[in-house]
Amino acid sequence: MSVTLLEQPPPTVPCRPGPYRRADYAALPDEPRCELIYGRFYLSPSPIRLHQVVVGRIWRLLDDIADAVGGEALVAPMDVHLADHTVAQPDVLYISSERREIVQTWIEGAPDLVVEVLSPSTTRMDRLLKLNRYAEAGVREYWLVDPALRTIEFLVHDGEHFTVHVQDGGSWTSPVVLGVALDIDAFWATVERKVGPSVAGD
Repeated sequence: MSVTLLEQPPPTVPCRPGPYRRADYAALPDEPRCELIYGRFYLSPSPIRLHQVVVGRIWRLLDDIADAVGGEALVAPMDVHLADHTVAQPDVLYISSERREIVQTWIEGAPDLVVEVLSPSTTRMDRLLKLNRYAEAGVREYWLVDPALRTIEFLVHDGEHFTVHVQDGGSWTSPVVLGVALDIDAFWATVERKVGPSVAGD
């Protein structure tokens, strides 16, 4: 099957989905890795070490919470089927115990919490197209993690769209996902012990 693989989303959210659907996605080979976002295929670039360290630390945090309260935390690549036109692979996702029925061979529906770790090549996708799809699908909370700036933006679904809660240090307790909390300062301190302080080009 010949398909078009895009590297970047358009500058604005398209008004209608592209031509591809879940069945087309299932027919693709495993490599190169890509996601189906609103009917279009986007290549998933290979992450750098800092990105993977941050992803791993967040997954460990959420996995510990999942063990305590009966949820499930998973890390990419894991297909999340949000609609026939959208199969995303979030960096990290968390599903509460009340919604474990969506955990099947893949994830069949919106996770309670999705985490995307930003990089220069994925920022527009994560902040624009994926944000729009996650909101539309009903993801309850979305974290945008910037390893270079050592910041995390917490977006909470208010029933219609995401509202942003910017935390610069301190801690975060989710208002919508039971048991999810993060000591932000301690988290970044752990990352820096692993990879060193933030430098230009991270």
